[in-house]
Amino acid sequence: MNIIVPKSILGAHLSIAKGLHTAIYEAEKLNCNALQIFTKNAATWKEKRVTPDDIDLFKLAMTETGIKQIASHTSYLINLAATDKKKHAMSRKALQDELIRSSFLGIPYVVLHPGSHMGSGEQKGIEQISDSINEIFSGIPDLNTRLLLETTAGQGSGIGHSFEQIASILEKIENINKAGVCLDTCHIFAAGYDIRTGEVYNETIKIFDEIIGLQQLYLMHLNDSKKELGSRVDRHEQIGKGFIGLKAFELIMNDNRLRNIPKIIETPKGKEGNKMDRINLDTLVGLIYERPL
Repeated sequence: MNIIVPKSILGAHLSIAKGLHTAIYEAEKLNCNALQIFTKNAATWKEKRVTPDDIDLFKLAMTETGIKQIASHTSYLINLAATDKKKHAMSRKALQDELIRSSFLGIPYVVLHPGSHMGSGEQKGIEQISDSINEIFSGIPDLNTRLLLETTAGQGSGIGHSFEQIASILEKIENINKAGVCLDTCHIFAAGYDIRTGEVYNETIKIFDEIIGLQQLYLMHLNDSKKELGSRVDRHEQIGKGFIGLKAFELIMNDNRLRNIPKIIETPKGKEGNKMDRINLDTLVGLIYERPL
């Protein structure tokens, strides 16, 4: 087993088409020590109930591979800021089910796009998101999974494209020990936060720390961007092939403040499938400076 530790905690978003547990073994084949999955079809409201066999196989895979840093990404349909009452109720139930399912499986992190206010206004959307999370948390007090709010690109009426918006939601969450943040490089770049040179990278990390706090950062998505800085368009690109460029990822991979943060790629797979994951992961590992032991 050739896991890429201790230099980094690095992985990819992988398919569960052949079973939840098979994604962990696929991560091992890619020499990863972390991964992200959907625990169900992300494009449908239909829920998946994990069986005792599913749970046993998943936990066995974690034990056999040694891979414990796993994130589940919630369905893209979930919108805790939805103005339609039915869609809001469905979103709350879907998130609750995801948290319970991930907790059963022993997945430490669940990643959520905060939501879109649909014209109701930023502040009302933020309040509805935080209220929804508080109600969900109160209903599952034994939850063993941490909910991570993902930074967003700022498309449409999406909430989470500014560090202030993320901080505002977190401030209203009563049980902060069950919450945190996932920072996506493509998303923050699209939202206007530059990371392409040492100077602007350090300024962006400083702003994040001042507004949200690095202690709240539990996961990162490393993706280049098909669109320019401040485009407000969420389009991922291969590492070093987009408008962000390699320097930003070199800075991230060698930032001691982020060394223990799991980093997941969600780069396009294309026809090559996981072969492109291997290329992107190798690119990131190649950016790490050699340090004397």
